[in-house]
Amino acid sequence: MVDYFRTRERGTSVLREVRGGVATFFALAYIVVLNPLILGSGKDMYGHTLDPAQLTVATAIVAGVMTILMGLGGNLPLAIAAGLGLNGVVAYTIAPTMSWPDAMGLVVLEGVGICLLVLTGLRRMIMDAIPMPLKRAIGVGIGLFIALIGLVDAGFVTRVPDAAQSTVPVQLGSNGELNGWPVLIFCLGVLGTFLLLVRRVPGAILLSIVGCTVVAVIVNRAAHLTQADWGLIQPKLPHHLFASPDFHLLGRFSLFGGFVHAGVVTAVVFIFTLILSDFFDAMGTIVGVTAEAGLLTEAGEVPGINRVLFIDGLAAAAGGAGSCSSNTTFVESAAGVGEGARTGLASLVTGALLLLTTFMTPLTGIVPQQAAAPALVVVGFLMLTQIKEIPWDDWSIAVPGYLAIALMPFTYSITDGIGAAVISFVAIRLVLGRVREIHPLMIVVALLFVAYFALSPIEQWLGVR
Repeated sequence: MVDYFRTRERGTSVLREVRGGVATFFALAYIVVLNPLILGSGKDMYGHTLDPAQLTVATAIVAGVMTILMGLGGNLPLAIAAGLGLNGVVAYTIAPTMSWPDAMGLVVLEGVGICLLVLTGLRRMIMDAIPMPLKRAIGVGIGLFIALIGLVDAGFVTRVPDAAQSTVPVQLGSNGELNGWPVLIFCLGVLGTFLLLVRRVPGAILLSIVGCTVVAVIVNRAAHLTQADWGLIQPKLPHHLFASPDFHLLGRFSLFGGFVHAGVVTAVVFIFTLILSDFFDAMGTIVGVTAEAGLLTEAGEVPGINRVLFIDGLAAAAGGAGSCSSNTTFVESAAGVGEGARTGLASLVTGALLLLTTFMTPLTGIVPQQAAAPALVVVGFLMLTQIKEIPWDDWSIAVPGYLAIALMPFTYSITDGIGAAVISFVAIRLVLGRVREIHPLMIVVALLFVAYFALSPIEQWLGVR
């Protein structure tokens, strides 16, 4: 089994892979709680909602199974779970125009579409068409993006309540200053993790998450804190460790019902939006995390990329079939890479823990975001170190790279950052008369992104909105 994962060849060990898998699980475990909250808050055209308990089970099962499949088939330390942003599109844009089974059927079709792109070789060709320096910039942008996610999740950075009237959209803490035990625990976690890293302590990220969780549980009880103090997850020991899972939502989808209820044009636009967002979001994550792990080939390619991309497409379809929205490669996989994970063995560990949560749902909420978020901030730093590989003296590549790096955190979207980078890359080379340096697929992708950014007026023109 160890030889299958090539741990020696990649300079790792079983213990390091297990640590990395556990670290990734802790970093993304919040999705098992958050995804049901997002999907559960949406209503379909009939006013129906999805049961949060059933969503929790479906989210964990699909993520666990697909993460294990990624580990076995892709042999990379990549975890899969319900994609943030995509679940919001499903809950608030797609579902209100049709029934929930119809909406999930469109998600299945999205996954099938991505798999077809992989089988035709088009998805890999697009990845290969992107220059290596731009791939590095995408990795850096993802690093800043996940660092911002960590800062926001912990409450260290918050939205200004009256942002429309203010010149500053975000602020420090809840009112311009840090206050409360949860934020203090986060700050100690960030500092502690960096101290452990510079001391080269094995398992630094995992030790930080576990240590902060223990402190959070103690502080929560001693200070008599409430759910409002912590946000999404309050760190308290549950009364029961186990619960019977409810599998009712699995398989409840209608493949073509959305075309009937919302119309062919609307359904096609919805599928196109899901595919384009999932396609490039996953691509950026896979390249960025793999590059951070030092696994890219000399040509800048991801090993076994066709299998990885196909499994990622299957995950999107599986998310629809499980009624938990499109699943995709999760950027929090970088937490495991930061812990030393280099093979799919880490994904097996993460997947197994996700499956366990279906029977241990009371324990799902024991790790607060303030304990897991320091890992994202620290991993963001590790991914930022790739910035030295970008040729900043060549503005024709530096400008697109800058846009990728800046827009990913500032738009809160990996896809938007990649889109701006691709469009500017093609435009700059056209202006400079360096057309031969542009891969034909880059031109096609740039045009697709132009349509993506102009999707709202296009929908209005077609009468979808």
